[in-house]
Amino acid sequence: MRQSPANRILILIKTDGPQLAAAIGDALGISGEAARQQLSKMAEEGLVESVTVAAAGRGRPRQLWHLTASGNRQFPDGHAELTANLLGTLVEQLGPAALDTVISAREAETLQRYRQELGNADNLASRVEALAAIRTREGYMADHWQEADGSFMLVENHCPICAAAACSGFCRSELETFRAVLGADIERSEHILLGARRCAYRVTPR
Repeated sequence: MRQSPANRILILIKTDGPQLAAAIGDALGISGEAARQQLSKMAEEGLVESVTVAAAGRGRPRQLWHLTASGNRQFPDGHAELTANLLGTLVEQLGPAALDTVISAREAETLQRYRQELGNADNLASRVEALAAIRTREGYMADHWQEADGSFMLVENHCPICAAAACSGFCRSELETFRAVLGADIERSEHILLGARRCAYRVTPR
């Protein structure tokens, strides 16, 4: 199904970060003016907003377009509010140890499933590629690439489950799962729970 210009813009900003109107126009194959008109309409709907930033040197200030909270809510959230409430109730009624038990059980199940799906990936590059595909299917809008130094970047532009401080436990668990299934050293360099727009992982061969 052909996506509307608004949806394409939402996805572009979500995956690539704040954008100039001209860059959005180039990506959509339309003029910068047409992109600005579409962005203005989306701003009226509360989906995007512009922020003026100083240009390097003596250049004119630039207007970058960001997603608003409403714009971010256009993406699947995996019933994040319900998840947060359930986790809060679990801790309140049964204590932190019960949450740890749930996290451990989920980690074991996820690790087994990922290992099965990555079974035919015989090198780190193919494992990173396969894991990114799995995470995208699960709603994380994942991307990956290889760096010049031989390491890899695995980036998740969306988190479909987290809306609570308790999710930090799930984040730690997922990091350990990634290390196990990829067989590599992994460092999280950006984290949505700490205010970043995405989660990013540097994957280094052992």
